[in-house]
Amino acid sequence: MKLTVVGGGSTYTPELVDGFARLRDTLPVEELVLVDPAAERLEPVGALARRIFAKQGHGGRITTTSDLEAGIDGADAVLLQLRVGGQAARQQDETWPLECGCVGQETTGAGGLAKALRTVPVVLDIAERVRRANPRAWIIDFTNPVGIVTRALLHAGHRAVGLCNVAIGLQRKFAAHLGVEPADVHLGHVGLNHLTWETSVRLGGPEGANVLPKLLAEHGDAIADDLRLPRALLDRLGVVPSYYLRYYYAHDEVVRDLRGKPSRAEEVARMERELLQMYGDPALDEKPALLARRGGAYYSEAAVDLAAALLGGKGSAYQVVNTVNKGTLPFLADDAVIEVQAAVGPTGPVPLPVPETDPLYAGLIANVTAYEELALEAALRGGRDRVFRALLAHPLIGQYGYADTLTDRLIAHNREHLAWA
Repeated sequence: MKLTVVGGGSTYTPELVDGFARLRDTLPVEELVLVDPAAERLEPVGALARRIFAKQGHGGRITTTSDLEAGIDGADAVLLQLRVGGQAARQQDETWPLECGCVGQETTGAGGLAKALRTVPVVLDIAERVRRANPRAWIIDFTNPVGIVTRALLHAGHRAVGLCNVAIGLQRKFAAHLGVEPADVHLGHVGLNHLTWETSVRLGGPEGANVLPKLLAEHGDAIADDLRLPRALLDRLGVVPSYYLRYYYAHDEVVRDLRGKPSRAEEVARMERELLQMYGDPALDEKPALLARRGGAYYSEAAVDLAAALLGGKGSAYQVVNTVNKGTLPFLADDAVIEVQAAVGPTGPVPLPVPETDPLYAGLIANVTAYEELALEAALRGGRDRVFRALLAHPLIGQYGYADTLTDRLIAHNREHLAWA
């Protein structure tokens, strides 16, 4: 089995490699190819990856290359973890929206749209090359904004599934609170990427007993602290929202908070410099503890599980993925991309039935889905008016004055990445 990671020079990659090494019975990787044009990153990451495999006794071969065609040739699955523009672009995404009083964040609001506009054309070009090299290969997208990028891939007819680590992170935390194994926890996960709610927590599978009321009653304070939302709100909702819902439920508070401290991009850039220096140490043969602060917790386990299920291995029967709606949420179009529990196998994911969605959540899901449709249109066709329409549709923006100003700033800060600008 051959897997290729595009964006293999990412500081995330040792987390992924560690998962491949530990879970080799689930996903027997014979060859892992790391593809990245940045040799200064790819070389130390690749060397550490080989040492991790060697230490854990994995017999697979790890190669590195800047040649995309060579890297994807013969791959059974291609994992995408790109950041077009790097941390410098992320720093901008998190900064200029704040100047207008809007959330500055790399996947949500105006910053998220900027990232989508930079990313979608690049991802579609890569996917087209994958299709030409091996039309049966699966594409697993971890590149943000995952919902919009996955929508672009699926609309273009690619064999693609979107993946996020939010659900697996909550599964692990809930399992710890309940004193059970993570595999025993089945989430009633509904929504869009970075816009989800856990409406049930069942033990043993989708038909198991719902222990969410017990979880909130006994561990609500800890869960609320993790989400940085009031415990009283969780009690009133009776569900557990993703921590990204804080941008919606406490927008003005978040803006004040973000304005008063260095950006997350600055923090991550410092960590990346330190991590790359650590990766260059020939004595290091395991992922360092610092990597856990970089983000992407449990990414490796989610990726291994998904790839194994898609490629006929021992992946879990049910997984939270981003895939096409096909009537799962009846208030959305069939071709919308949603994030829900699905049965995953070699033919792809099939969403599990979802109970009727409370209007409190359905309304926001429908609103953001409309924004994502307009965002994809702007990413594919360009033009100031399309960018403006997407921003005007976003529930975190919505006022024409803000949308006008943000449109001009988005284009100004991203001109080098926008062919039409």
